[in-house]
Amino acid sequence: MGKLTHFNQKGEAHMVNIGEKSSTHRIAIADGSIHMQAETLQRIDSGDHKKGDVLGIARVAGIMAAKKTSELIPLCHPLSLSYIEITLETRPSDNTVYCQAHVETTGQTGVEMEALQAVQTSLLTIYDMCKSIDRGMMIESIGLLEKSGGKSGKWTRPS
Repeated sequence: MGKLTHFNQKGEAHMVNIGEKSSTHRIAIADGSIHMQAETLQRIDSGDHKKGDVLGIARVAGIMAAKKTSELIPLCHPLSLSYIEITLETRPSDNTVYCQAHVETTGQTGVEMEALQAVQTSLLTIYDMCKSIDRGMMIESIGLLEKSGGKSGKWTRPS
């Protein structure tokens, strides 16, 4: 296991200096899900929700969140993102909406936080839009699926 990079020699939090790092093509994919009542999922699937297109709005929210990650996470570097894709899939077999965020950049630091932020915000948006009919929804299992680029190369979450 590597050392924690966001602390200086005195143990104080600081932003990592990436000035000497090489720019490389970097990709991160994160995922998660939100569990809900069957009726709530049916309304999302049928488009029969009074607030409109739940998945479409959640997708846009995730894209916006990825772009604003450095404004929300104090030690993240602002990044110029070259690609963001949010995939939302309803899964009636377990009454969930599955979310996957794919984020890319060419730069000196990775985009894992941006992908994770996109998933979290997409799922929170679904919660916000559906809470009037289902307050018991549970956001679950948000994590990094894979990342590539940079000095550490490719990493994939073990199955």
